[in-house]
Amino acid sequence: MSIDQSTAAKVAKLARIKVEDDALPALASEFNTILGFIEQLNEVDVEGVEPMTSVTPQRLKRRVDVVNDGNQQEKVLKNAPDAREGFFAVPKVVE
Repeated sequence: MSIDQSTAAKVAKLARIKVEDDALPALASEFNTILGFIEQLNEVDVEGVEPMTSVTPQRLKRRVDVVNDGNQQEKVLKNAPDAREGFFAVPKVVE
């Protein structure tokens, strides 16, 4: 697959990137280089290779999912312009 200048201009427009007409040949060339790298990756035999999330096998640390208030109510409300009874106070907007 090859990218020409009109396709490069269309991609730039879709990405909302302003590209001058004199820069389109270089952009098309860069796209073609990227597509060449992708074609090289498609040639790699990955049959039987399991996907992995890290180069070293590890299990993520897990914690108990418990709902709590964080014990920081006073710190949070300290920056509020108006707080009453442990909550943020806001002006009434619904009549």
